[in-house]
Amino acid sequence: MNKKVTGIGGVFFKCQNPGNMKDWYNKNLGLVTDEYGSPFEFRNANNPDEINYLQWTPFPNDTKYFEPSKKEFMINYRVENLDELVTELKKDGVEILDNIEEFEYGKFVHILDPEGNKIELWEPVDKIFTNMLNGKTTK
Repeated sequence: MNKKVTGIGGVFFKCQNPGNMKDWYNKNLGLVTDEYGSPFEFRNANNPDEINYLQWTPFPNDTKYFEPSKKEFMINYRVENLDELVTELKKDGVEILDNIEEFEYGKFVHILDPEGNKIELWEPVDKIFTNMLNGKTTK
């Protein structure tokens, strides 16, 4: 396996009121927001014609999505071959929290780092977002 992580796929954090937080970031910092947060559009450094995405999302303080981590944030990393990477991680003794799930926009799995931070790994299908978002992104 040549590449593992190819970039950041998302930044997720807990807050008291996700709706107000999205509105504040939209009004004061110009983020284009939707029900999930803000999709950031960028170009792939290795293939500039390819559009990629990063998701910024505030979650409510009582979310269970970050568990078993006790942290108030979670990072999503973009990867190239999730199945192969999970096989390697298992061999290295990395704690895999769930099975790989597949959606039209990519594959996902969650792992823990040595300090108990939950990490989301994502093998994206960016063209789905290009069609779905129709340019309504933060650039």
